[in-house]
Amino acid sequence: MRVYTYSEARQNLSELLSLAENEEIVIQRRDGKTFTVNFKPNEEKSPFDVPGINTKATTEDILDAVAESRRIIQALQK
Repeated sequence: MRVYTYSEARQNLSELLSLAENEEIVIQRRDGKTFTVNFKPNEEKSPFDVPGINTKATTEDILDAVAESRRIIQALQK
């Protein structure tokens, strides 16, 4: 664990963040309050991992809408 003053942390922020990947970093203010800096790794998520929505549409409604849009596209391409 490394302890930095607020001023040291501000001046060396890039280095401090790099160190936080491997160890705990503490920043201490003049008034004695302390704060820790922790590394949070990125979560590997699929771009298709999206939250669902609640709707009254049924599967049949959705399939009908897709079919209709395909008919419109085919008509426009002619």
